[in-house]
Amino acid sequence: MVVGEIFTVLAYTAQLFSYLLLIRVLLTWFPGVDWNNGVLSALSSITDPYLNIFRGIIPPIGGFDISSLLAFFLLNFIMNALFGVARNFYSIGY
Repeated sequence: MVVGEIFTVLAYTAQLFSYLLLIRVLLTWFPGVDWNNGVLSALSSITDPYLNIFRGIIPPIGGFDISSLLAFFLLNFIMNALFGVARNFYSIGY
């Protein structure tokens, strides 16, 4: 059961990160947001390294940064895989 619990915690951590990522992406729609604020600065320092990976792959198209779509897709895939692995370990009794 311990191995299954580890994968479950990892999956929930990925889910929490996806919520933070969603908040970060939604806040970019508001140009007047002060990113030097303590909470927003922390949010951008947590999510920007992950987003920068995809910004290097997909440049902005017509002023819109669609790299976050690929970031969400990959994070959702990883999250589902972690939940699936955890479910398999629970079913075999680890």
